[in-house]
Amino acid sequence: MELLNTLIEQAKNPRGFVGNVMIKIMNQAHTSITTWGIKKIGIINNAPILDIGCGGGQTIHTLAKQNNHHEIFGIDYSQQAVETSIQKNNKTVAAGRVKISQGEVSALPFNDGIFGTITAVQTHYFWPDLEHDISEVCRVLRAGGTFVIISEIYKINYHMKQYTKNEEMEQLFRKSGFQTVNIHENNKWRCYIGKK
Repeated sequence: MELLNTLIEQAKNPRGFVGNVMIKIMNQAHTSITTWGIKKIGIINNAPILDIGCGGGQTIHTLAKQNNHHEIFGIDYSQQAVETSIQKNNKTVAAGRVKISQGEVSALPFNDGIFGTITAVQTHYFWPDLEHDISEVCRVLRAGGTFVIISEIYKINYHMKQYTKNEEMEQLFRKSGFQTVNIHENNKWRCYIGKK
């Protein structure tokens, strides 16, 4: 049980040798689910994109390849994840298209209404205060913008005591300021899409 708790803590906040291994595993493991979820949304033209909990930078890498003319931002709680994400995206970072920094979802370091698209892949079940944090996401999203949470269903059920049901998440999104909410799922994955 102690090993499991250590691995969960490393998934939340990767650090050290074990954290480095976890980040590499996450980059590999999240590629398919990220591609699946991103196909469910449309990216707003000429609007910056934010990836919350960018981990090892795989989602940013995917977004940058698909959206050549967008400025992309990434934040992560873990400084080690930030450094790994910058390395993964070194060309687009050097070109100034991608900016990655340490930050927390509960206090996003951005002004109101900046982003056209915000993604969160395999992270929301670690957020400290989901109700507050989704409202914080809504704050930095521009009118008409899209917020997408993409996650494996079993991780939602394992890590969360509430907001495991689609109806609960839809109500939370609407309470936080989203005008429309769409939910997609298959037998493994779930995708919540809120439009402001």
